[in-house]
Amino acid sequence: MNEGTANGIHWSFWLIAAVGLIFNLLGCMNYMSQMNEEMVASMPDVYRAIVESRPAWGTVAFAIAVFGGALGCLLLLLRKSVAVYVFVASFVGAVVAQVPFLGMADFPLEAWLGWLSQLAVGAFLIWYSKWSLGRGWVS
Repeated sequence: MNEGTANGIHWSFWLIAAVGLIFNLLGCMNYMSQMNEEMVASMPDVYRAIVESRPAWGTVAFAIAVFGGALGCLLLLLRKSVAVYVFVASFVGAVVAQVPFLGMADFPLEAWLGWLSQLAVGAFLIWYSKWSLGRGWVS
């Protein structure tokens, strides 16, 4: 057995899956806070406008993005190959959730950075889960 591996799986696999899970659980918390009327009412005007103007299909896509990402990371930790498909669904949800805001002139920079980080992490998790499948770490 190589140093840094357990049962042929490098320690970084567990770290990446766990950090991905934490990232996506933070997204789930963000989603839940946006579903709470009191929390939305306490948001700055520009964020409240974003949440309140989002169509129902955008809210569904947002839920698919964050809960799908968390589920994908759990599946990755369980070494299940279906994680790849769940990550793809999560990524599509992240893209679709932002469609209503693409033309918004006063969309805050912080929101763009959050969305871009979600896309970057999502794309990485798709690639990493496929790569792990090829290495035999996921089956």
